Amino acid sequence: MKPSRAAARSAVFDPAPRLLTAMGVSVALLLAAGMARAQEVVTSHGYSYFGNLDYEKGFEHLDYVNPDAPKGGELSLSASGTFDSLNPYSRKGRAGALTTIQYDSLIEGTDDTVGQYYGVLAESLEYDETRDWVIFHMRPEATFWDGTPVTAEDVVYSHKLFIEQGLPSYAQAVGRMVASAEALDEHTVKFTFNPETTKRSRIETVGSTPVFSKAWFEADDSRRLDEPRLEVAVGSGPYKLDSYDINRRIVYTRRDDYWGKDLPINRGKFNYDRIRVEYFADQTAAFEAFKAGEYTMRVESDPKLWATSYDFPKLREGSVVKDEIPNGSPPDPSGFVFNLGRPLLKDKTVREALALAFNFEWANESLMFGLNTQRSSFVEGTHLEAKALPEGAELEFLRGLGDVVPPEIYETPARVSHESEAGRINDRGNLRKAARLLEDAGWIVGEGNLRRNEQGRTLRVNIPYPSSIPNSISTMIETYVQNLRALGVDATAEKIDPAQYTLRERERDYDMVFSTRYGAFLSTGGGLSQMYGSKEAEFSLFNPAGVASPLVDAIIDASFETENQEEQDAALMALDRALRHEFFIIPDGYVPDYWVAYYDMYEYPENLPPYGLGYLDYWWIDPDKAAELRSKGALR
Repeated sequence: MKPSRAAARSAVFDPAPRLLTAMGVSVALLLAAGMARAQEVVTSHGYSYFGNLDYEKGFEHLDYVNPDAPKGGELSLSASGTFDSLNPYSRKGRAGALTTIQYDSLIEGTDDTVGQYYGVLAESLEYDETRDWVIFHMRPEATFWDGTPVTAEDVVYSHKLFIEQGLPSYAQAVGRMVASAEALDEHTVKFTFNPETTKRSRIETVGSTPVFSKAWFEADDSRRLDEPRLEVAVGSGPYKLDSYDINRRIVYTRRDDYWGKDLPINRGKFNYDRIRVEYFADQTAAFEAFKAGEYTMRVESDPKLWATSYDFPKLREGSVVKDEIPNGSPPDPSGFVFNLGRPLLKDKTVREALALAFNFEWANESLMFGLNTQRSSFVEGTHLEAKALPEGAELEFLRGLGDVVPPEIYETPARVSHESEAGRINDRGNLRKAARLLEDAGWIVGEGNLRRNEQGRTLRVNIPYPSSIPNSISTMIETYVQNLRALGVDATAEKIDPAQYTLRERERDYDMVFSTRYGAFLSTGGGLSQMYGSKEAEFSLFNPAGVASPLVDAIIDASFETENQEEQDAALMALDRALRHEFFIIPDGYVPDYWVAYYDMYEYPENLPPYGLGYLDYWWIDPDKAAELRSKGALR
């Protein structure tokens, strides 16, 4: 029986003090009411900022899973490039795929809601109305895979580990947010927050942090969160590392003794006995291996392959399924990102000129087989997408920010991507516009047909990219560089190995980069600051442009103070408008569906949720179909 879709929040009030005199009745009533309000505590099985929880206490399972999905079999996937670490939380090294699936957190979100979280390690939580603190009541049955219990001390230790040794952007943001973390008893942990920071994202941030075994880390001083290692920290999650072969494969096995397998939030999930990841040097080798049956599921990212290469014998005979599954999430704002730390790219006029050399229409027709849709917005296709001039609630929100909002925000429609001629690589009209903009910015064509400024410096742009990316993307980068050269830019595209690229990306050693680091947003929270905030701009891996805008900061800060959905939506629409105004990324296209190819033994729920594909979590294997594939030799 499915749970009702209703809010599940209860409030516990301390009794008001008794009145001492009849004369002071009215005053005492006011004082009592004030004390009651100050002492209001919310107790719940889950959390959302606005108090709405679609799954009420005692729900049996998530609506979108098959609670009776069979367990067994193997999911095998591919990865490109290399790995030299099994620690996903270090800036150093290149972590192996899926290493995070070994760890639980106190709470986690669902794929059919935005901003709603339900208990995993935590059975319940309580917090005051102003979110000055939160107490998590943990499940005493939770254990690490070494059999030891998961305790409040482990939660506190993990929190401090991320603050002291974690990614700088996370450590700085959460370090400011959390005043203290303490174990009240073996299974009760309390976080007290800094009242000078926003109350948004407080509870979900500390609740979503992975929990490690304190005893494991303290048993060896060399075990650190900020160092690459091939030794895996003990976790409490549903899967555990089974084996690995550096740069070839990683195998995880499902824990038969997983303590949380029968939790409502986990029913129908974690259905494979094994998850295997095979590594390949590039996409061509990976695709050939898929056709040969060396791995059995592929989420395709290359339009050329999807359009032209999925016509091999196993697909024609029905052993392999080619599936297009709707994706309800806004597309990630990927594209060519400018490094705003480079002096010549601080000039928006220069960035606008360089953008005009990118011909999306040609790339889409010639490289993507017309399968991509052009993107302008950071929340493309959603109700949060900024349109034309600001109006209504968004306009009111912007006016409330004061002088930090420049006049052009009110006077100019939201920026949209330029249009180009699809019939030729370089759109001559756009290149002429770009040339005029560069001349206005002081970059004049000189010796060698290269643009130089007054100091004689050439307009030089380097775009590194990893050898493991799809061929269609690498060709798009190379042709973009070709157009930049036609414009008189000293442009180069640099193909490098994945490990070197990872280092260059971390050190922000590039002029431009094709990146998928930025994320779309459907609600506000600390993640916005990590991606787009000034305080994290110098070091955040999730802000490859180094965006540092007073306007963007003001909008993000104000979004934290919104008190209802309408106000939040207005703030996020304004944020979309402001990010487009700052213009630090040349958007590429997107595909509104997931492209998935898999051997015909995998099944998924009839009603997949809007915000996740879930092939790791709630797909399963039909054992009869798997046996049939093996009997006819379709699988290796």
